[in-house]
Amino acid sequence: MGEVGLKVKLLRYTPEPEKAIAMAAKLCYSAADIDELAQDIEEKDQANFLQKLMDMGHLSPVEHASFIFGVEGVSRSLLAQITRHRIASFSVKSQRYVSQKSQGESTFNYIIPPSIKELGDEYIEKFDKQMQQIQKWYDDWIEVLGNQGEKSNEDARFVLPNAAETKFVVTMNARELLHFFSLRCCNRAQWEIRILATEMLRQVKEIAPNLFKNAGPGCVRGKCPEGKMTCGKANEVRDNFLKM
Repeated sequence: MGEVGLKVKLLRYTPEPEKAIAMAAKLCYSAADIDELAQDIEEKDQANFLQKLMDMGHLSPVEHASFIFGVEGVSRSLLAQITRHRIASFSVKSQRYVSQKSQGESTFNYIIPPSIKELGDEYIEKFDKQMQQIQKWYDDWIEVLGNQGEKSNEDARFVLPNAAETKFVVTMNARELLHFFSLRCCNRAQWEIRILATEMLRQVKEIAPNLFKNAGPGCVRGKCPEGKMTCGKANEVRDNFLKM
């Protein structure tokens, strides 16, 4: 154990999500019954209809498609950010039931920020040593608290840092994903959640390219919404996401 990196995998999703959304949306505007609508959906390309739907801002049908991701190699700091997206479901690895007690010379898994890595090997080593010291403090508290499994873990974990790795499964519907991407793919988002959001977007684009065609930070769809806080790279960012 020690330093780890991001891993995200699209585990499950609504079958044929674009057709499911088109079906729900067309039901709102059609006198046809469900069987007729289903047949129509199967026979026609829904790309233009989905684009029209998005342009209209009629997004409630988009909620009928859901996506489940498995995420690991991220920090507790990221967890605090992503759980602010309340229209989502999370199952998170517990620091209470899963002990972080060292095995031999190993430490708990942790994330090293790129800004520290850029300083060079000396500073990476310094960070590693700090994590090793925290591991010693954690192990000491486990023993002081009686080494009683979760009863000891739940309080010993208070010395663990934001850098400590966590793992979770998250489910979002497509509408919430679009909102999530608009905020977290932006250059002004914190680096770790921005990398996660961009990889999640890459994976869902493979499944539903029409739905997520213009997904990403706000500047992908028009003027940068950040005002005076803009990164000043809207054209570059827009090109990168549209080419994804």
